[in-house]
Amino acid sequence: MSTSTTSTTSTTNRVIDPRPILDRAIATAGTVIAGVGPDQLAAPTPCPDMNVRAMLGHLVGVLGRIAALANGEDPFSVIETQASDDNWLATWELAGAHAADAWRDDTVLERPMALPWIQGTGADVLSSYFSELTVHTWDLAVATGQRVDWDDTVVTAALEARRILPAENRRALFEQISAAMGLDVVNVPFAEAVPVSADAPAIDRLVAWNGRDPHR
Repeated sequence: MSTSTTSTTSTTNRVIDPRPILDRAIATAGTVIAGVGPDQLAAPTPCPDMNVRAMLGHLVGVLGRIAALANGEDPFSVIETQASDDNWLATWELAGAHAADAWRDDTVLERPMALPWIQGTGADVLSSYFSELTVHTWDLAVATGQRVDWDDTVVTAALEARRILPAENRRALFEQISAAMGLDVVNVPFAEAVPVSADAPAIDRLVAWNGRDPHR
């Protein structure tokens, strides 16, 4: 698998700071989480085998893994979060604050990091999470019937990370990831890409690349 290189600007040769985009992705997800009704927690989502409650726990877990990476811990040791049905927004906000605090030191952006699907600087690895956060926010919005005012900056950054997923035979990638996590069962959260028009909205192109039908 090809690996990422450090993202830099063309004029300053400095690492592009992905943290403000992370903050915006967290804010968009928070808006959707706030709109989830208690009677919707058992509803299915477009992500296979995840209902709304499981997706909420997974999203909070993603923030936990993001924080673990910055803290030099094993992100795969993070357990999917459980919360009381009326406390998901507060749980999300707390996890977002922990993630932001973990990445507050600028030197973390240049620290070498590696995951089964990417290796590079901290900035590279952090940027790789924009797509997962945004696609799963879309999953949650679809499952709960919400219309979202998508942040163009976040969606564009997530689209730039598409190279992390191969165009075909994604099961092999997820077999590798599952093995790295010590899992016996292979989880395939992002299926083969769904064809979509090149001039489709950015969010549609993003979710289609990640195996979702944007017109469902």
